[in-house]
Amino acid sequence: MGETYADAGVDITAGEQAVERIKDRVRSTFRPEVLGDLGGFGGLFAFDTGRWRHPVLVSSTDGVGTKALVARLTGRLDTIGIDLVAMSVDDVATHGAEPLFFLDYVAVGRLDPEEMEQLVEGVVEGCTLAGCALIGGEMAEHPGVMPEGDFELAGFAVGAVERDRLVTGDDVRPGDRLIGLPSGGLRCNGYSLARRVLLDRSQRPVDGPAWDGARHSLADELLRPSTIYAPAVGALCQAVEVKALAHVTGGGLPANLARVLPRHCDAVVRRSAWEVPRIFSEIQAAGEVADDEMARVFNLGIGMVAVVRPHDVFRAHDVLRARGVESVDIGQVEPGERNARLV
Repeated sequence: MGETYADAGVDITAGEQAVERIKDRVRSTFRPEVLGDLGGFGGLFAFDTGRWRHPVLVSSTDGVGTKALVARLTGRLDTIGIDLVAMSVDDVATHGAEPLFFLDYVAVGRLDPEEMEQLVEGVVEGCTLAGCALIGGEMAEHPGVMPEGDFELAGFAVGAVERDRLVTGDDVRPGDRLIGLPSGGLRCNGYSLARRVLLDRSQRPVDGPAWDGARHSLADELLRPSTIYAPAVGALCQAVEVKALAHVTGGGLPANLARVLPRHCDAVVRRSAWEVPRIFSEIQAAGEVADDEMARVFNLGIGMVAVVRPHDVFRAHDVLRARGVESVDIGQVEPGERNARLV
């Protein structure tokens, strides 16, 4: 009998079974603008021409980094997809754009339909929270390249914003205020360092308490799904003039805030303005990590920052909290040279 694709490590039948298991969940994310159904060579999305005048498309792509290793280690794959969606749609939202649709890419060493279903369930949940449609994706089996049980996630989001509502940071001025949107955990950043000091160096069991006296496990803490800020940020942009938005990912608060500042401005952030989640002090103590390095790697509990005019601060808080997102004054813009400082 001749060789088959399955003999080479690619199971077409398993792929077909995986697609069947997720079809209904994926369809549940469809918006009215989605044309056709699953199974085509491309996802179709029609602009509502009555709604948009001069739309600008905003796109972003990202992954979940080594947070995927924690998910694989614990066998808990049903929430990592939320993180995948969050990383891209919140990037899109920093320009004032509404996320419209999302596509995912999953590469595995060996395709297991049940595991694939769990992974995509998280993506579906993320798209539901973000209000965008999951209109396509790809499952790729890579025998010989990736070991069995390994997987890699990537995603791509497209949003739109009216050209005259585009948030660019160009109008940021000294005196503007910084509104921080808290993040309960690490989101998807700094996991290589977190795993090194907590799991490798300190040998903490993932099924043990997150820290002394904690009522949840270290796995619960490290797999805490990322907050998706996009819908609340969209409402904020409709309610007040948002000068700039920074999604706090790799590089922490200093690097990401600096990205949205004009040349003549500094952002001054008061570290005492919010309570830094306990997980960060655990990482710092376990690895003897310097303060500057912590601020460069982690978000320290702030996942998004909005820059608004002083007289819009109270309105901004009201709008965000009405959308279920807490917010806190964390600093202000001062004359400078496009730096962000934590004081």
